Amino acid sequence: MDLRATAGGVRISPRAGGLCQKGWTAAALLDSPRRLTTPLIRRDGELTPAGWDEALDLVAAELIRLRGESGPDANAVFGGGGLTNEKAYLLGKFARVALGTSQIDYNGRFCMSSAAAAGNRAFGIDRGLPFPLGDLTDADTVLLVGSNPAETMPPFLQHLRSAELIVVDPRRTATAERAARHLAPAPGTDLALALGVLHAVVADGHLDRSYVDSRTIGFDAVWRIAAGWWPERAERVTGVSAADQRWLAARLAAGNAYILTARGTEQHSTGVDTVSGWINLALALGLPGGTRSGYGCLTGQGNGQGGREHGQKADQLPGYRRIDDPAARAHVARVWDVRPEDLPGPGRSAFELLDALGTPDGPRSLLVFGSNPVVSAPHASRISDRLSALDLLVVCDLVLSETAAMADVVFPVTQWAEEDGTMTNLEGRVLLRRRAVDPPDGVRTDLDVLSGIADRLGQPAHRFPADAETVFAELREASRGGLADYSGITYERLAAGERLHWPVLDTRHPGTPRLFADRFAHPDGRARFVPVDHTGPAEPTDAGFPLHATTGRVLTQYQSGAQTRLVTELNDVAPEVFVEVHPDTAARAGLADGDLAKVTSRRGETTARVRCVATLRPDVVFLPFHFPGAGRANLLTNPALDPTSRMPEFKTCAVRIGADR
Repeated sequence: MDLRATAGGVRISPRAGGLCQKGWTAAALLDSPRRLTTPLIRRDGELTPAGWDEALDLVAAELIRLRGESGPDANAVFGGGGLTNEKAYLLGKFARVALGTSQIDYNGRFCMSSAAAAGNRAFGIDRGLPFPLGDLTDADTVLLVGSNPAETMPPFLQHLRSAELIVVDPRRTATAERAARHLAPAPGTDLALALGVLHAVVADGHLDRSYVDSRTIGFDAVWRIAAGWWPERAERVTGVSAADQRWLAARLAAGNAYILTARGTEQHSTGVDTVSGWINLALALGLPGGTRSGYGCLTGQGNGQGGREHGQKADQLPGYRRIDDPAARAHVARVWDVRPEDLPGPGRSAFELLDALGTPDGPRSLLVFGSNPVVSAPHASRISDRLSALDLLVVCDLVLSETAAMADVVFPVTQWAEEDGTMTNLEGRVLLRRRAVDPPDGVRTDLDVLSGIADRLGQPAHRFPADAETVFAELREASRGGLADYSGITYERLAAGERLHWPVLDTRHPGTPRLFADRFAHPDGRARFVPVDHTGPAEPTDAGFPLHATTGRVLTQYQSGAQTRLVTELNDVAPEVFVEVHPDTAARAGLADGDLAKVTSRRGETTARVRCVATLRPDVVFLPFHFPGAGRANLLTNPALDPTSRMPEFKTCAVRIGADR
C-alpha cells in the first residue's frame, strides 16, 4: 500500500493485489469531525476538555493512590491486537515495571489464543502461517475451516485463484459461495468432523506413514480416539455426510494441499482441542513443513501476530517468552535494568481480568489501549457493569468509542498514517509503517501517553521512550534468543525493502520464511500429535433455547465498529445489526424478512432486523458483532472459557428468537 499526502488529505493506493473497502476508505477517519483532539476528564458526570498535563497528572496520582491502598494489582492494563509491535512491547513493560502489576492482557485473547496454544503444543512455536503467503498460489486444494476471507480480508483470495477451495462453516458465507464444496457442520462440532475425516484418511489408505514415522510422535494415541469416529458417527453429530468426509480425506491426500483454520475453529470453550484436531489431520497427511503443502492459521486483527509476541499477554514476556520461565525473566530484566524478582508473575486472562474489575479482589483501575470491550467482550452487559464499578477508567482512542464514553479520562491518540511503527503480518513478516501526515494539533501517540504517565510515576526518562525506533531497538534486544527473535531486524533493513520473517537472528540473517522445512521447534525436531476428543458446546440447545447463535463479521464493518461505523461509505451498506434466520425458523417464530426480532440467551437479549437466508441451517442464527447498544451480539454470547487458551465461546450459544414486542 502506498500512502501519499495531498492537499485534500491522504491518498491510498495498493501496490499489488488491491485493497478491501475498509482499506481504501481508511483515510476518511484521519480528518473525521468525530476525531478526538483534546484529552477529556469526567467532571460532574460529563466528559469535558482538559489539558494534557492536567489529564496525565490526574491519572498518575490516581494510579499511585490505588497502588498505595490496595497494592500493585489494583491497577490493570488492557491492550489490543491492532497496536504496533512497539506499543505492545512498551505496554507490557509499562504494566510490569512502571505499575508493577500482573494484571495485563489484551483483546487478542479473543482472537488467536486457541490457535497459538495448539500450535505451540504441536510444533513448539506459534506463527500464523509458517510459510510465505505466496506458497498458496501453487496449491491444488485449500481447506478453509471457520474462515470467511471474502468479507474479512478480501485481498487474501487472490492467492487461492488456482486452488480448489473447500470451506467448512455453518453458514453459506460469501467465501463458501466461491468454494468448490461447502461443508456445513452444526456449530461446536468441528472437532467431530476433523476426527471423522482423520478416520477416513487412515481407513482409506491416505495416511503418510513415512512422514508420521520420521517427523512426528504420538500418532498411536490420536488414532485410538479417531478409530471410534467412523464417518457415519461423525455425520450424526455434525450433519456433514460420511461421503463428503471420505471425499475430503481423498482430496487432501492428492496433490498440493493446505489446511487453514481461523476464528470459527478457535472461539469455543474447546478451541485449543478443536484446532489440534485439524493439526492432527494435517500431520497425518504429511502437510506441515512440506514444500508445496502445509497447515496454518489465518490471523485476525491488524497486528494479530506481532501483538501476541512481545508481552501484552498475561503470561508472556517479549520474544514469545513465558513469564514463569526463570531464564526468560532474567534476560528481560537485564534489558529493562530491573531485578528479575521484581517482575510480577502471570495475571488474569482477558475475560477473567474484565470480569474481576471493581470486585473486592480485583483491580480498581483499568487503562485501555486499542480495544473496545463494551462491544467486543462476551457477556457484554456484565463487562459494562464491571467497568462502571472501577475507581478509574482510562481509555486511549482516536474516537469516542463505547468504552471511551464510559471513561474517567480519555486520551486522543494518533492513527496509522500519523506515526511510525512496525506490524507483523500473518506469515510472520515484519512490516515498517512510516508516518505519512502530521496528526491533528493536540493528538499524541500511545507511546507518548505511556512515557508521560511513567515519568509521573517516578520512572527514569530513558526507560519509557516515546520514539518508535528507539523502542524497537530495545524490543530487538528483549526478544533476542526467544522464539520470536527480532534481534536482526532493523528499521534500515525494512526500509530497504528486505522481506524479513522472524526469527531473524542477527543483522546478516535472511530471516525464516519457512519455519518447518527441516525440523519443528521441539527439542527433538518432531511435531506432536495431541490426543483430543469431541465434547460439544459448553451450552447445548434445549426446549427453552432451541437454536445455536453464532457471531462473525461483515465486509464493510471491522471489529467493534467504533471506526468503520463513522465512515459513511461503509456504514451505509451495513448500518445496523441483523440476524440471519432460515425462512422456516423465522415462520415458526412468527417473523418475516425485515421484521425486528428479539434474540434471547441465558445472559441477555439483542434486538436485530431479520434477514431470511434459505441456505442457513434451520437450527442456526447468525449475528455480526460490530454494533453497539441494544444491538450488541455479545449481549448473548457465552463467556465459558477454554481451559488452556482462556478463549471465550463466541461461536455458539443457545438462544431463542421471537418478535420484538
